[in-house]
Amino acid sequence: MAKRKRLTSAALTGMAPVTPKTATPRRAPIAHVAGDAAATAALQDLAGEMQTARATGRLVQALPLQAIAADHLIRDRLVQDDAEMAALKASLVARGQQTPVEVVELGDETYGLISGHRRLSALQGLFEETGEARFAQVLALIKPLEGAAASYTAMVEENEIRANLSFYERARLAAEAARIGVYPTPARAVAALFANAPAAKRSKIASFLRVHADLGPALAFPAAIPEKLGLALSKALQADAGFAPRLKAALRRAPDRDAEQERMILERSLKSSAPKGPTEVRQLRADLALHVGRGQVTVKGAGVTPELIAQLEQWLARR
Repeated sequence: MAKRKRLTSAALTGMAPVTPKTATPRRAPIAHVAGDAAATAALQDLAGEMQTARATGRLVQALPLQAIAADHLIRDRLVQDDAEMAALKASLVARGQQTPVEVVELGDETYGLISGHRRLSALQGLFEETGEARFAQVLALIKPLEGAAASYTAMVEENEIRANLSFYERARLAAEAARIGVYPTPARAVAALFANAPAAKRSKIASFLRVHADLGPALAFPAAIPEKLGLALSKALQADAGFAPRLKAALRRAPDRDAEQERMILERSLKSSAPKGPTEVRQLRADLALHVGRGQVTVKGAGVTPELIAQLEQWLARR
């Protein structure tokens, strides 16, 4: 007897048999919770790291140029080299800003510049020249405000590495920081600002303090004073109270001088003020004496009258 075929609905309709789909197993609710918690924790850790980096001054941020107060501190650099500034601008055009400046937050979305004055100046110049948006901001590290002394120290530490400051510029910075009350005295300012410098270097900076104090406003190119000349000037100023007035008078007689001419005036004044050796007193009479030294003869006494001076002039003219 023939075996009967069992007819299916597919056979009756002529359709191919349908294979039931395997259902995707649903994740347990606890897996969703664990994944969300891990992601949240990671975001919180990242936010915490960002907040810590910002609070400690390690987060580089882009700030508008107009938000930076460049005169927040008395700058240690008196003059800027045009060639160096041109090279810095060319680097910023080609590669962008590679090193951030350092600022402190002053409030009202303004920031006081601590270090990076040349970079800021170069960006400001490029923005004025080109108007390009890429030069409208400066990359900066916002340092925690630890007081003016810490800010000055930070500026000095950067420029001691990056800039070839003169001894006069270092002394001027110390003197001005003491003047505005950051340090009690200029000497204490030198000790604090240049604490990492060798003792001999701090001693030379301290010597230049007298040059700044006695001659500062009268000098047009103080940063150009060489180390040896500055130390000699300091010694002469300390030894002779009349040296500063004489030197200032000599500088006033050359108002249109350049740096080289100013240096020559300083050197000539220094030579003329040098001790001429022992002086011999020759008493000619009770009211008249000659003081003879190396390179000079001085007539002193009550007998020095206009008539005597005229006779001496006539005699010397005939010699």
